[in-house]
Amino acid sequence: MKATWEKIEKNLGVLDVEVEADRVAAALDKAFNKVVKKVNVPGFRKGKVPRSIFETRYGVESLYQDAIDILLPEVYGEAVEQAEIFPVDRPEIDIEQFSKGEAFKFKAKVIVKPEVKLGDYKGIEVAAVAAEVSDEELSQELERLQERHAELAVIDEGTAASGDIAVIDFDGSVDGVPFEGGQAERYSLELGSNTFIPGFEEQVIGMGTGDFKDVEVTFPETYHAEELANKKAVFKVKVHEIKRKQLPELDDEFAKDVSEFDTLDEYKEDLKKQLLNRKEQEAQGVRENEVVEKAAANAEIEIPEAMVQSEVQNMMRDFDNRLRQQGMNLEMFLSFSGQSQADLEGQMKDDAMKRVRNNLVLEQIGKEEKLEATEEEINQELSNMAEQYKRPVDEIRNILASNGSLDSLREELVLRKTIDFLLENSVEGAPAAKEETATEE
Repeated sequence: MKATWEKIEKNLGVLDVEVEADRVAAALDKAFNKVVKKVNVPGFRKGKVPRSIFETRYGVESLYQDAIDILLPEVYGEAVEQAEIFPVDRPEIDIEQFSKGEAFKFKAKVIVKPEVKLGDYKGIEVAAVAAEVSDEELSQELERLQERHAELAVIDEGTAASGDIAVIDFDGSVDGVPFEGGQAERYSLELGSNTFIPGFEEQVIGMGTGDFKDVEVTFPETYHAEELANKKAVFKVKVHEIKRKQLPELDDEFAKDVSEFDTLDEYKEDLKKQLLNRKEQEAQGVRENEVVEKAAANAEIEIPEAMVQSEVQNMMRDFDNRLRQQGMNLEMFLSFSGQSQADLEGQMKDDAMKRVRNNLVLEQIGKEEKLEATEEEINQELSNMAEQYKRPVDEIRNILASNGSLDSLREELVLRKTIDFLLENSVEGAPAAKEETATEE
């Protein structure tokens, strides 16, 4: 097989491929063996039609498309490897020649990974980040722990308030006509979470168990379903239950329930250490982000749109998975937030561009500095994964090898080493401005 690569412009080029006639013949044989099983010819059992009779009756050309489908993925991959290019999107294939007894010729228009022209990446100034825990932050963490360990108690009297969980049925309609996604039974809605259409939750507040109410709202003008945008809707709502959080007392018993300590003072001391460790990790993350973004800003790259769109789709899948872990899905989120999928993807595009740029720059720096992941480091990472998932190391290795993720693991380790390299070769600047925000959980 011969493969030549010619760059047309920026990250676009043409891969010119010629495949030997004997491989074409082998592909035609495979195509015939596949097709003959489905062919009915009088005088022959299904699957037993001789090749010569098949070609006389149907023509050898009837096998061409199946043969191309069999051969093309295989030889395209070989051609990419031979030309030493890295495609980032599906190629545009132009078949120039395919016939029995002749070579297979095709051209593939390919968008490839862009070249990265590095700027300065050593000696980057990175702000110092102080890691300390204030008494206020400790108190806020204790309050969050109270919330986390609160019990949901069904209240028999009174009405729903912000922060309560209302278990409701709702049935929505516009001009008396039900619409898709507007109905549910025994749905647990946290009032004040702003997950439903604006104005909905506020009208549920004040309802009691067993109450019925028509909740009237107006869909946002930018609602993803155009037929509902800016339309008034009526939801018939029934409240089945109201659940309210009962916070535990902050005392020694609370400490015993949530930790291995006997007193609240001991637990607070340990919690402060945990918070400090978390803030140190966050500070390290801030420094890593800064040094990577500054190195990326100093580089010159023309990023193909296909790479950005691919990263957006990865982000969308991650977001959908997180929603499912919370008992929701992407369709429900879009319905209640009034956004379209295109809106959400548009919001993610800048971050996707930044991720792609940063990764390309880190990859190039790793190559420049000849950074590699050793077998010892890979084995250690596999051991960590085996411990996390409670599975044998060999099983984890085989799973990753079978789905092609072992190379991804190696690449991830090199990226981490590259970030460490950048920090080791950075200089400490003035302390970063202190944020007036509480530590996130």
